[in-house]
Amino acid sequence: MTATAAALFGSYPAADVTWLLTDLSGVDLERSTEHREAAIQGGTHYSEMLPVEFQPDAAYLELFHEALELSADRVATAVGVVGELLWERHAARGHQPVLVSLARAGTPIGVLLRRYYEATRGIAVPHYTISIIRGRGIDEVALAHVLERHPAGAVAFVDGWTGKGAIQRELDAAVTDWVAAHPEHAGLDGELAVLADPGGCTAIHGTRDDFLIPSACLNSTVSGLVSRTVYRDDLIGEGMFHGAKFYAEWAEDDVSNHFVDTIASRFDAVRADVDAGLEVPPADRAVTWAGHRAVEAIAREFGISDINLAKPGVGETTRVLLRRVPWQVLVRPDRLPDLRHVIALAEARDVPVVPTPDLPYSCIGLIRQVA
Repeated sequence: MTATAAALFGSYPAADVTWLLTDLSGVDLERSTEHREAAIQGGTHYSEMLPVEFQPDAAYLELFHEALELSADRVATAVGVVGELLWERHAARGHQPVLVSLARAGTPIGVLLRRYYEATRGIAVPHYTISIIRGRGIDEVALAHVLERHPAGAVAFVDGWTGKGAIQRELDAAVTDWVAAHPEHAGLDGELAVLADPGGCTAIHGTRDDFLIPSACLNSTVSGLVSRTVYRDDLIGEGMFHGAKFYAEWAEDDVSNHFVDTIASRFDAVRADVDAGLEVPPADRAVTWAGHRAVEAIAREFGISDINLAKPGVGETTRVLLRRVPWQVLVRPDRLPDLRHVIALAEARDVPVVPTPDLPYSCIGLIRQVA
């Protein structure tokens, strides 16, 4: 497929998101967790293959629905705070935001922000989702596609949460390189907008609390039935977007629209909470990279030589349990009530859960070294 959006891709309404991805649905890319982990630690890039998608049992799916019900107002508030911060920032530049979410964890958040602007301003802002891959950079074909259609200063990059800040650093480098090669796009801003920023990586966040965003509990079935993104030279030729698979066969299990509909239904109810969230002093929004330093300390304490084997935060720990080979999970005892899905996944995979007071995150997932 050339650099054109797939006509039938993903399970969101077409108006909610434009997927700038090459459809690789017919390609055998999935590898077992053990095979994939050994390959990654042996030097194969993670973007060259996909994990076998976790399919939850009824008990785990019930945990997702409970988490969604309990956290809907909190997520809606974070969406509203981010939405207002972005709107104010872009209005000062003379633009309305053009949302560019980072597939796939950022895609539901981009959909929610688009819904927020429709609900609060009656404005349908554009929303594209594109690939960025740690160690490989941003999809420049997709980025060019957006910048051919919109001013660089209007682009707002969106993701779900931060961990150590690896994707923010990747995006910073990508935007710096892009602007150096395309000075006409000097207004391109690489600072991510995220709902939760426990890593202290961006000023544009809904909260610095490491709380559960329920979309982190599942994989494609809460992300438009789309896989993680893929980049392989033999599949992605010149002028093509990075790739992904569309798992249309799991449509009956899809809760992607249920997730965004549930959160969006709370926008009116949380307006006062959004206003309160916007009163955070600018100094308290400063970028600190505190999370990265904390994870470096944890890695030293546990004898981990590769910091990429330590994944901090609720979202990243969940990913470890869903698609990596976990060694153990460190949890803050005071956050246990909010980590029921993490505990369930750890028990299902026989992974030790280690109470660790004073963690800077709710939990940290440690990956077993296998190579």
